[in-house]
Amino acid sequence: MQIQQHYLDEGFQAYPAPAKINLFLHIVGRRADGYHLLQSVFRLIDLQDTIYIRIRDDGEIHRTSEHPDVPETLDLTIRAAHLLKAQANCSLGADIAIEKRIPMGGGLGGGSSDAATVLIALNYLWKLNLSRKALMELGLQLGADVPFFIFGKNAWVEGVGEKIQEIPLPANHYLVLTPKIHVSTAQIFNAKELTRNTFPTTIAAFSEMQDFLHNDLEAVVCQQYPAVKACLDWLNQYSKARMSGSGASVFIAQKTEVEVNNILRTLPKRIANTELFCASSLGLNQHPLYNLTSEH
Repeated sequence: MQIQQHYLDEGFQAYPAPAKINLFLHIVGRRADGYHLLQSVFRLIDLQDTIYIRIRDDGEIHRTSEHPDVPETLDLTIRAAHLLKAQANCSLGADIAIEKRIPMGGGLGGGSSDAATVLIALNYLWKLNLSRKALMELGLQLGADVPFFIFGKNAWVEGVGEKIQEIPLPANHYLVLTPKIHVSTAQIFNAKELTRNTFPTTIAAFSEMQDFLHNDLEAVVCQQYPAVKACLDWLNQYSKARMSGSGASVFIAQKTEVEVNNILRTLPKRIANTELFCASSLGLNQHPLYNLTSEH
């Protein structure tokens, strides 16, 4: 709260950037260019970063928060602002700060969500009036998950991540555990033992047979990162646990927050002592900024 008040006092406006989880992730093929073809359901959850933005009249774009692990030139939020400014030939600029809560490299889409929030918010603040579709096309230049966050609804996702279709999901709370390790997405996708021929499924099958769906990356990650396997093994005693994206985050669904917190209280020391990020999160049906962007 002190961080937020500081930025608000300095004339910034605050915008949420929610995380996502993959309710399943199947690799159904590989293109000639090396990109993997997937099927997944992306669900928004209320674990979120906060992006602070202050408009500049001089046209410059600056990051005003410190992130020693991410140089400003590589920061997706700064790249998103420059991309939108160039696309719209906008004369305005912005100061951008990030308050991180979503674990980095956890398979929860934090960096992509931050970039999407910058595109949505600056499109609104700069009065550019670009459509949701136009912003999604820009977002794809920054990363495969960025268009989903601009799409703003829970989605059935196919192709290399560019085919997005809204899907209704039941209300759920989630217990999310993220070991503080760095899982290399490229290393996992390039692993020889990774299967890439899961038979394609359908939205109807997802609705009726969720317990039979899985994350194709999970077995490879568990083999290479024992901390992820330990979290999955522990969660599986309560409910069907899954890994999100390429890890390291794993999660289970429960009907209520009370159930999630009761499970969390039983977390054994052998897992808690591995440096763990834990979150109790409510599933969202819509991005908090959905109404800032028009369809046309």
